[in-house]
Amino acid sequence: MRMSSWPGGAFGQLTRASRAQTRRASSFERNGGNNDFIRVGPGETVTLLDAAGAGTITHVYCALILPDPAEYRNAILRMYWDGAADPSVAAPLGDFFGIVQGRVRDIRSLALTVNPGMGVSHGLNFYLPMPFSNGARITLENRGDVPLGGPLQAFWYHIDYELYPLGNAAPDDQLRFHATYRQERPTVAVGDEPNEQLPGGVNLDGADNYVALDAVGAGHMVGLLLGVDNLHGKRWYGEGDDMVFIDGDTWPPSIHGTGTEEIFGGGACPCEEYTGPYTGFHLVESSDYEGLTGMYRWFIHDPIRFARTLRWTVEHGHANNFANDYSSVAYWYQDPVASADDLPDRDQMLPRLDGDYEAAKSLLADTIEKADASTYLEPHLLGLRACQAGRSFSAGRWTQAIAELERFRQEHNLK
Repeated sequence: MRMSSWPGGAFGQLTRASRAQTRRASSFERNGGNNDFIRVGPGETVTLLDAAGAGTITHVYCALILPDPAEYRNAILRMYWDGAADPSVAAPLGDFFGIVQGRVRDIRSLALTVNPGMGVSHGLNFYLPMPFSNGARITLENRGDVPLGGPLQAFWYHIDYELYPLGNAAPDDQLRFHATYRQERPTVAVGDEPNEQLPGGVNLDGADNYVALDAVGAGHMVGLLLGVDNLHGKRWYGEGDDMVFIDGDTWPPSIHGTGTEEIFGGGACPCEEYTGPYTGFHLVESSDYEGLTGMYRWFIHDPIRFARTLRWTVEHGHANNFANDYSSVAYWYQDPVASADDLPDRDQMLPRLDGDYEAAKSLLADTIEKADASTYLEPHLLGLRACQAGRSFSAGRWTQAIAELERFRQEHNLK
């Protein structure tokens, strides 16, 4: 057999000639101006991409300025492949890009990044390839009561993709990308020791586990975003094991883990945030485990393969003894093209916004308004600085945001 000495690996394709045509769909202003965004009104659905023929989406980007946290759940991203009537991707915009319950954190991973902007704006990027043979369509629905995009009512986006000439369609064995959102708010506690950290129960069937993916077809799972809202105070909630049932497994499953933090690459009971290429606990609202946690795992070099079915589950506490709010996005490739799960009603999906949220939201809006009207500095520059002072608001740290904004107002004589 003749062995090739040409470069391979992740970057090997860059040395090879290609007849692919590089394209981008974006929100640029068509008349040449600088208003390079679109407006998505309440109840409106817009088409971000409508590509014909065969190709591959290589990168999806979007950004908003000062969105309310609820907007990340009210904006629904859908993707359709090869003329299908039903979407293969259906998820809230924020969760698809790793934002759990509207709390923004920077993420540095191979498949997904959340990059900082001016405090209350972030760039959301997704890099997994999405091939199609007979057209691709991407839409964004606004289920909210106000236009998407905060006070500016603006949504910026890029979708980078390649098109292939006739006769150069994607190979027959190329699978289609899928992503689906699920939630259980709250889960049902099982056993005689509900909401205790180390109960004595057993789980020998996985029947009551939280289910993030229930796929039928042939393919492989490549990623998971999991959000947990611990409703039971200062106690570790994550003794739940992952149990992955492949191709009709009964018991035991093909994959059985040893605890929730192990799935996401952490040491025992993570109490601080981290992000990495494949794993992250990127959202830890409290170091004593109370409240919200967000975590991700990319199965890029170790995909979970299935020939008929895949059921990815995790216990909510050991033997499912915790009643907490769970949400997730599962990412996978498969054949044939499948439909994502139906989404819950809007109000069932809204993030928890309590404590000093309303006070922080009002103070931030008032501060930006006063900064833009001030003669202390060039108005727009001062308004940008006010946005930077509100970074904690985007992170869901309401009390901290109020303190930072009050200091900013005092420093710049904004009364």
